[in-house]
Amino acid sequence: MPKPRVVLLPGTGSDEIFIRSVFSGPLSGMGAEVITPPPPAESLLVSGYLRALDTLASAPREGAQEGPQDGALIVGGVSFGAHLAARWALANPHRCAGLILALPAWSGQPGEAPASRAARASADLVEAHGLEAALRLSADGVAPWLAAELTRSWRRHGDGLAASLKVAADSPAPELEALRRLEIPAGIAACVDDPVHPAGVAHAWAEALPRAAVVETTLAALGEDRESLGRAAVLAWLRAGGLPAGQGTAV
Repeated sequence: MPKPRVVLLPGTGSDEIFIRSVFSGPLSGMGAEVITPPPPAESLLVSGYLRALDTLASAPREGAQEGPQDGALIVGGVSFGAHLAARWALANPHRCAGLILALPAWSGQPGEAPASRAARASADLVEAHGLEAALRLSADGVAPWLAAELTRSWRRHGDGLAASLKVAADSPAPELEALRRLEIPAGIAACVDDPVHPAGVAHAWAEALPRAAVVETTLAALGEDRESLGRAAVLAWLRAGGLPAGQGTAV
């Protein structure tokens, strides 16, 4: 039997390095193949990620049997990455075997959601003052681990950072009514001390999804241990009935 494939997408301004640090350890207990595509450039952020998921779902797999679920993926991500994963699942219900999500930031249009406002403000800072000055302003007063993550990932995005932040800030998440159509296990992690990603959004998603669970953690825990967020999401997925046949349960 081939390993379950879990494809994970990062949040706004983040990258595959961070999301691997969050999820690789917790997913190792179920023997999953963890796939973390790097962020597409600027305006291709949404279409590039969705196209990457299409390509992965269509790729032939050694040891797979012929059938409609051969290319099925477990998909997920953090914040904006969670939105894209759920959007792809809605468009590809027969190619998605589950959702492992963390910190969804809004439902439907972003409006004045805190995460959308924060991304727009960050983009404005970068455009007005340049990357290094924007980093100094954005990292001032935040937790050291978050300042270090912003510095590493924003510099990696480079000149395309502002454009990608704007794309994410203006992109719709799935409507709650649409999520009711997803008959797959969905695990959602929420941080109860995160004002940018309100825990209420995660609980609203879970109430809409037919087979979902939420596990709460904190940003303080994430600062001490990146895998704490991944463990919460994977545990929620297991509670929602997402255990692959023949796999272990350690998270």
